Order: sequence, then structure tokens, then C-alpha cells
Amino acid sequence: MEGVFTYLGGIFGEHNHSVVLVAHLLLVAVIVLLIAKMATKSLRAVPNGTQNVMESYLGGVIAMGKDVIGEELARKYLPLVAAVGMFIFVSNVIGIIPGFESPTSNINVTLPLALMVFFYYNYEGIKKNGVVHYFAHFAGPVKLLAPLMFPIEIVSHISRIISLSFRLFGNIKGDDLFLWVLLMLVPFIAPLPAYLLLTFSALLQTFVFMILIYVYLAGAVAVDEEHEKAPNPVADTMGAV
Repeated sequence: MEGVFTYLGGIFGEHNHSVVLVAHLLLVAVIVLLIAKMATKSLRAVPNGTQNVMESYLGGVIAMGKDVIGEELARKYLPLVAAVGMFIFVSNVIGIIPGFESPTSNINVTLPLALMVFFYYNYEGIKKNGVVHYFAHFAGPVKLLAPLMFPIEIVSHISRIISLSFRLFGNIKGDDLFLWVLLMLVPFIAPLPAYLLLTFSALLQTFVFMILIYVYLAGAVAVDEEHEKAPNPVADTMGAV
């Protein structure tokens, strides 16, 4: 964030915004890899420590996806959703620590994440259903309305890129600005409730991004008559967050 001191900015120069952003991204990647390494270095039948935390996390991700896309597909896409979730959560939380910046408070990070999800779920949908059948469901169940529905669906899908990227970017940027102002007012002891609120927000935004990946994958790979006729309540709910 321009004008705010960060430790990595002090090393690489605060004016080198791109370098500082990449440095924070690498720091997040190292943290995620260290957590994964700690969880898998001595696997046990009865997990404890980091392994127990990670197994609980993966189980929660599967449970999240099971209600949206079914357990089999939830397990299939577990590596993608779990990895993205860990990256986003660590990126969100690191910005709460004074002297660090959330990579997800930068649109140059959230936009590629949204594009990756967009292209991946469309690829999976085409691979599962075929090009013709996949894009045919964009026209809706009523053939007479197909010329109207098809462009609307195309625009709706493209708008998901904006929705995914700007929701995460906007919320985390707002949290960082809130913390910045708070630390200016109370430079030494920031109120604990504010940190709890920011941590909850970081967790919530991670959950929203993860569940939307499952929702979009469900709409792409589970193209059937019921899906075409009825709107997805989960997608509608997440769109309002």
C-alpha cells in the first residue's frame, strides 16, 4: 500500500511497488509450503500438530464442496480449492501484521486468480460435456428465448471475473486501510477486537472465494436439465456477500 512502511519495502525500496508485491507473494508462497512440509514430514495414523490441522482443513473443504457438487467431484477438485484457499487466507492474514502488506489487496493478484478459476471451470465443463453441449446450455431450456439468453449468459460468465477479483481485492484493501488508520490513531496498542474482526474478515473472504470455485465448477461439469431450469441458490447467496 503506497505511503505505508513495510519491512520488505524497506529492503527493496518503497518506491519499487512491483518488487515489494512480488516479495510479499514469495513470502506467502514460502509460508504455505512450510505449512505443507510441516504437515507431511512425519505422517501418522493418529494425526497431531500441523498434520491434524491440515487434515481438518481438507476435511472441511470436502464437506464444503460436497453440498455443492457432490463428494466425488469435491474430492477431485480438492487440490485446486484447498491450495487457492490456503494462498488467499495467508495472503489476507499477513496484512494484519504491522509491517506487511496483503498481496490480495492488489488487483494484480486477485485478477489472475479470478482468470485462473474462470478458464479452469470452463475447460472442465468443455472437457466433460463437449464444446457443443456445454455452450448449448447457455441458451437455456426454451429454444425460442435462446437468441436472448445466450448473450446474457456469456456476459454473466465474463462478469464473474470482475466479481471474483474485485470482491476479494476491495474487501482486503478496505481492511488494510482500516488497520492503517487504526495504527495511526493508536500506534502502539491496537484494540484486540479490531484484530479479531480483521481475522474474521480474512477467513470470510477466503471461504467466499473457495465456495464460488465449487459453485462455478458445479455449473460447468454438472450440466443437466434441473440445473438449466433452476437458479443456484448458493451462487445467488455468495453473489450478495
